[in-house]
Amino acid sequence: MAADRHDADAGLLSAISVEQTWHFDGATGDVSNARTWAGDFLHQLARIHPPAAVDAHDDALLVVSELAGNTAAFAPGPFTLTLQALMTGTLHIALADTNPTAPTSRPVDHTGRGGLGWHLINTLAEETITVTRSGGKTVHVFLPW
Repeated sequence: MAADRHDADAGLLSAISVEQTWHFDGATGDVSNARTWAGDFLHQLARIHPPAAVDAHDDALLVVSELAGNTAAFAPGPFTLTLQALMTGTLHIALADTNPTAPTSRPVDHTGRGGLGWHLINTLAEETITVTRSGGKTVHVFLPW
């Protein structure tokens, strides 16, 4: 019977998620604030559910920084950041902004004027999905945790 109970508990744990959402008005410094608050969330998450990969924390912060930075550059105004950790080993990062145009890859500008962010996000992510809507979009990024 102990094995049956353990199997049932393991199934329950795989369905649990931890989630946090932050709303920003698009002010100067909100990209830094998004990164800081996401870092705090990931630090606390690691205490209860350590990441499988050594770089998972840094990868997630890079994705948050790129998404929030792109929002400041291409969709000025309010944005919402949500981080959701699934106990199955996936970190879901969602950023909703006011620009309905889906992100696309641009040629890399080797003089430091951009073009790397979307490439980096897609290299790190298991999957990316953009959902457009009237008045904006939400970019969903799924990373291993």
